Amino acid sequence: MHPRRRRRAARRFWTAVVAALALPLAMLSTASTPASAAALACSVDYKTNDWGSGFTTDVTITNRGTDTISGWTLTYAYAGNQKLSNGWNGTWSQSGQNITVKDAGYNGTIAAGAAVSTGAQFTYSGSNAAPTSFAINGTACVGAHQPPITVLTSPAAGAVYTQGDAVPLAATAAAADNATISKVEFYDNTTLLGTDTTAPYSLSASSLTVGSHSLLAKAYDSLGASAESTPVGITVASGPAVVASTTQLAVQQGKTATYDVKLSTQPSANVTVTTARASGNSGLSVTGGASLTFTPSNWNTAQKVTITADSSGTGAATFESSATGHAKAAVTVTQIAASKEYDARFLELYGKITNPANGYFSPEGIPYHSVETLIVEAPDHGHETTSEAYSYLLWLQAMYGKVTGDWSKFNGAWDIMEKYMIPTHADQPTNSFYNASKPATYAPELDTPNEYPAKLDSSVSVGSDPIAAELKSTYGTDDVYGMHWLQDVDNVYGYGNAPGKCEAGPTDTGPSYINTFQRGAQESVWETVPQPTCDQFKYGGTNGYLDLFTGDASYAKQWKFTNAPDADARAVQAAYWADVWAKQQGKGSDVSATVGKAAKMGDYLRYAMYDKYFKKIGNCVGPSACAAGTGKNSSMYLLSWYYAWGGATDTSAGWAWRIGSSHAHGGYQNPLAAYALSSYADLKPKSSTGAADWGTSLTRQLEFYRWLQSNEGAIAGGATNSWAGRYATPPAGTSTFYGMYYDQQPVYHDPPSNQWFGFQAWSMERVAEYYQQTGNAQAKAVLDKWVDWALSKTTINPDGTYQIPSTLQWSGQPDTWNASNPGSNSGLHVTVADYTNDVGVAAAYAKTLTYYADRSGDTEAATTAKKLLDGMWGNYQDSLGVAVPENRADYNRFDDTVYIPSGWTGKMPNGDAINSSSTFESIRSFYKNDPAWSKIEAYLAGGAVPSFTYHRFWAQADIALAMGSYAELLE
Repeated sequence: MHPRRRRRAARRFWTAVVAALALPLAMLSTASTPASAAALACSVDYKTNDWGSGFTTDVTITNRGTDTISGWTLTYAYAGNQKLSNGWNGTWSQSGQNITVKDAGYNGTIAAGAAVSTGAQFTYSGSNAAPTSFAINGTACVGAHQPPITVLTSPAAGAVYTQGDAVPLAATAAAADNATISKVEFYDNTTLLGTDTTAPYSLSASSLTVGSHSLLAKAYDSLGASAESTPVGITVASGPAVVASTTQLAVQQGKTATYDVKLSTQPSANVTVTTARASGNSGLSVTGGASLTFTPSNWNTAQKVTITADSSGTGAATFESSATGHAKAAVTVTQIAASKEYDARFLELYGKITNPANGYFSPEGIPYHSVETLIVEAPDHGHETTSEAYSYLLWLQAMYGKVTGDWSKFNGAWDIMEKYMIPTHADQPTNSFYNASKPATYAPELDTPNEYPAKLDSSVSVGSDPIAAELKSTYGTDDVYGMHWLQDVDNVYGYGNAPGKCEAGPTDTGPSYINTFQRGAQESVWETVPQPTCDQFKYGGTNGYLDLFTGDASYAKQWKFTNAPDADARAVQAAYWADVWAKQQGKGSDVSATVGKAAKMGDYLRYAMYDKYFKKIGNCVGPSACAAGTGKNSSMYLLSWYYAWGGATDTSAGWAWRIGSSHAHGGYQNPLAAYALSSYADLKPKSSTGAADWGTSLTRQLEFYRWLQSNEGAIAGGATNSWAGRYATPPAGTSTFYGMYYDQQPVYHDPPSNQWFGFQAWSMERVAEYYQQTGNAQAKAVLDKWVDWALSKTTINPDGTYQIPSTLQWSGQPDTWNASNPGSNSGLHVTVADYTNDVGVAAAYAKTLTYYADRSGDTEAATTAKKLLDGMWGNYQDSLGVAVPENRADYNRFDDTVYIPSGWTGKMPNGDAINSSSTFESIRSFYKNDPAWSKIEAYLAGGAVPSFTYHRFWAQADIALAMGSYAELLE
């Protein structure tokens, strides 16, 4: 999930205009429509989560009329004794059985076709019938038609079939609101396999290729609504195979556990399957099912293998089930301490995530952003990925090494990241021409996309790059060792910018580097024009995509990459824990080479500390008036939103550039990584000043948190050295941090970058890790206040479901920073606008509480961490992981116009036209082939807000990590 930048013209030009990052929360449309006399029309979708004596309700109000609703009051009534406890996203009140909800101000405008959500918690006894009628501003609303429900009942998740054998697909489907099911479609990922129009719904698929497949069913009803099932992952083998029910199994000391085996295809005679330990922990042994016989009649009936653990050992072993003429099935069994239930949960979820049939990974082993393809956040397609996902893979595999003692997977994860997400020399071929005294040519960041292209201005002075020569001397190369931020893993767009390639095109397979955000802080994901990182003018317009973003007299073919610093810092964080845990096992040498690479990445990550154009930090107003930096006075010593680098594709052209970013966000800081890179021997960078820079950064980050901490305890947005991205004059009275100006929504504004509680949880978790490792008093002081605030805004229901903050609203500003006498920030305030049961954010929050509680002894923090983990585990598990449904009201923006200057024309690799009439969807026509597309069509035509259950890789990894962290520290 993240930011990014821009390009280069004929000489050594560059401008980076960073824009919006769309977060994983519903963004509401607030575009206004001129008033007219048309009548108000609305629908209300009412959902509950009921635990017998109480419930929460989620109410979605959709404007079905042609006019904007400016201010709304919802009224409805209960038939029982439901009693209001509290509400959010609106002002709730109750009189007898009658409920009134007034908008919260910020969500009072509902554009035509848009929706807003509000919710509340109630207690009751007896029955809890749903209300039968709703009204908005006194006008009765229709109930939203509910989509059908469909479940893929065959094949079973994880099943293995032999190539050529028929795979039996079957589904159940039920329609709501007296509608009937008209048809059920069966898909292999996004490929339609076939359709059945009569129940029972089934299909026989015998042409599936060897490999992993994600299958789903999609039901349509007679009213035009549709919905797809949860995907089911299977594997097709090249020949007969033994099939195991899992790839990972945990066995507690002194206990037993079982898994199932069967055959993938019917044999002509009896087959004997033998299971034995092939390698690893000798404290694990087969005590049942060591030899199993399968006949031509029971080949598909599972039989159990029992593994027993001795009473003292720990560690993993590989057990193989084999039979003559069949491929083996391997299961990794890990012996854990008798008390480690949460380690067992880690391994169970790890097994789901890493099972190839479940769809989290590409054939190359690259983690997708999500299993599901139709998802629009910062990545605008589910089978893109980010440097964030790679960093979570590293962290997940580090925890796996801690639990199992197997460090090969951690090292392998770094190898995959290095191969596919760190540009090779062929990707960045002209770095040798980089002139550190003239890093880049200035161009202003502008407020809205329609103001672009931004004009390059070589008259504006830029500072010098103080670390380029040091890095080259240390590592013997001009190449930059950092991850690019965004990758089209399946080459859906068709640029074919695979590592080492430049615009190979739509026929290329495998991962492709791409870029999106380029046009100012107001540019959301819905307004972007995706482009290749290597622009050879093969796609787009006459100048490729370059002249959409920067204005110049001529343009040169070029390459450019952008780094998301929080992801590289998280990779260093993962390497730190891998080194600590491996050393505890006496296996430090297993990870030492990889940890050395992490130190190198951290050395280059210092580029994220610098002003965009290496100008002097502090009171920097006016592009020309703001002084060019010398030495390291252009370093803010904070992690900014990005750094970027690029150059000519023509190796004789003679130019390359590098930039930092002027904007620092509270959610991007990582004091644990700064600590590791400055003070932990194995991760200290090799350069002469790298460790010292990170030591300064550690102090500065802790001060930054203190400066941004609101009166209540939450951490506000951040600061910038370049107001509005063009060294503009900030509003009078704007407070400062070492001369940088407070910005409550640094970098992107749609939605505001300071609103997502996930940034709070992510960032505070890093502070908590640092505190847990060192006991640092400054970290503790920030955490004490933050944890008290967060706990006061957390609700754990009797059934284990929970509500944590989601959207935050801010007012005021911090006091200007005085390091010797910090202000109280009595004028900086936060309120919680709405709440969520998001599982990924809850996991990061639980980790924060876990690390904090371990060092501080805070029992409420420890108890709440456990309740959050138990609640999601007990309530939100499915066959792919842990997930909850999400209403995506923001998906009405598929029709949003993408600004293209009048007269500019071009084409996407698939032929989609790019012109002034383009929309988000029109330049992404591949979405029309997605099995979930009909949900979007129905919504855009006035239907109900679509609901999706997403399995994001980062969220599943964070949940697993939270289980492992709790097992290590508090269990």
